Amino acid sequence: MYSRPSHFIDIAMPKIISANLNGVRSAAKKGFFEWMLKQKADAVCVQELKAQAEDMAPEMLAPDGYHGYFHYAEKKGYSGAGIYCKKKPDHVEIGFGSKEFDAEGRYVRCDFGNLSVISVYCPSGSSSEERQQAKFRFMDEFFPHLKKLVKSGREIVICGDWNIAHQEIDLKNWKSNQKNSGFLPEERAWLTRVFDELGWRDVYRLLHPDTTGEAYTWWSNRGQAWANNVGWRIDYHVATAGIAGKAKAAGVYKDERFSDHAPLTIQYAE
Repeated sequence: MYSRPSHFIDIAMPKIISANLNGVRSAAKKGFFEWMLKQKADAVCVQELKAQAEDMAPEMLAPDGYHGYFHYAEKKGYSGAGIYCKKKPDHVEIGFGSKEFDAEGRYVRCDFGNLSVISVYCPSGSSSEERQQAKFRFMDEFFPHLKKLVKSGREIVICGDWNIAHQEIDLKNWKSNQKNSGFLPEERAWLTRVFDELGWRDVYRLLHPDTTGEAYTWWSNRGQAWANNVGWRIDYHVATAGIAGKAKAAGVYKDERFSDHAPLTIQYAE
């Protein structure tokens, strides 16, 4: 029986964007969807919708030429994830099977042939110790799911806000943040295991292994973080080796501000 090699991808999905919107309604008012349509991306993964189905205007549900799929949080005005895609998926999954975190609206998966595109919004632990413990629980549940995805043999791109800066070059003030959520040793070690033990690839770092300031995707609203580029790289494309190896270009869009995050676009070869 003929078996396709793992790097074979039977559908072109050359341009994929990840964007934490910090409220889809707010981002819409700031011009996100106008910008998005100009990008002509094949898939746009969004996080932190802060909306329920009844809050979504038609242009948010299905922007011109796109199909939209969403995972809303049960709590109003909280969390949420989605994917906009040009091509209608063969299959869609909402949630990853976690009772606690599926209630928070954190995961959407769309399958196209043997390629899966996933939008994920990992919890932040910065607001309280209680939320930090929830973040650790999420990490404990998500790791075996990531292992299962790798074993599926599919090519997969997971886009999203992972809420972890992996290395010292991934944030401006790394020394003073070593005890803060998002740069804790346990969080960084977990992400290292995702890459080294499970074999996932940090696609941006494959293309730009040493980039610092231009790589940042999030800035605190405190002080002059944006003006001084005191940022963090916490938004990623995390992919299986085959599709990761096809990445040709990556960029963080900062010419306009739709959110406290900036969109991360990666161009994959057709």
